[in-house]
Amino acid sequence: MPQKLDARTAFYLTLPPLLWAGNAVVGRLVHELVPPITLNLLRWLGAALILMPLAPWVLRPASGLYTHWRRFALLGLLGVGCYNALQYLALQTSTPLNVTLVASSMPLWMLALGALFFGARVTRAQLVGAALSMSGVLVVLSRGELRHLLELRLVAGDVFMLLATLSWAWYSWLLSRRAEPDALRRDWAAFLLAQVLYGLVWSGAFTAAEWALTDAHIQWGWPLVAALLYVAVGPAVLAYRSWGQGVERAGPALAGFFSNLTPLFAAVLSAAFLGELPHLYHALAFGLIVAGIVVSSRR
Repeated sequence: MPQKLDARTAFYLTLPPLLWAGNAVVGRLVHELVPPITLNLLRWLGAALILMPLAPWVLRPASGLYTHWRRFALLGLLGVGCYNALQYLALQTSTPLNVTLVASSMPLWMLALGALFFGARVTRAQLVGAALSMSGVLVVLSRGELRHLLELRLVAGDVFMLLATLSWAWYSWLLSRRAEPDALRRDWAAFLLAQVLYGLVWSGAFTAAEWALTDAHIQWGWPLVAALLYVAVGPAVLAYRSWGQGVERAGPALAGFFSNLTPLFAAVLSAAFLGELPHLYHALAFGLIVAGIVVSSRR
């Protein structure tokens, strides 16, 4: 049963948004050092090396990794191969703050996919909340000026992030449907590793295409090595583990509010490391998105 919100639970739920915001900032910092899709592959290679000693039994024939290959291949495509690659692509032309705010349109896509493909019931409160959240996204896309929205001139990064958010929404719905052995699902390292192993196949194929079709190159050095260590250890492993602990203690409904701390952390980190100060329309967008989450959570 979910517990009340205490200091430890609050820490578990606050750490992941901080790490995810840092992931956006780091992706922006190194966007000239490594191609975005290659960065995604290197990130998950590092995560796999970390997870392998924690759950080596996943490779055994009876683990469920092979008999449920279709499920893990799809989870790996959406959560490992597509989502983060699209996010890093978005950061080539958009700011970390814009990227994390656009990602906060998640309620809209969750409701739409749930109603269309998973038989989920949509309440009036959820529709109002989704409308508020989407209004916040439109504020970001228009840069706070209606004429920009009417001209329909979107930054490429914003579009990539919308696609990434749609991918994550689909991934999240698939996660809610258990189809793998309980032993594999209960072990967080094993469950994540199973997705990563298939995701690496997708990421490898996408990276090969990136190098074949573009002038991709890597500028190796300590800044890039440090960035790879961070994105592999922090957002890819620690955040996943901490989020699972927090959801188990507080329940998914309360935990959902904490995910919207990501744009706030992104604004602070962007100002500190990139000199990208937030604008008034960012505050308006963040307020609309949070209001949408609060309204949609009411029964």
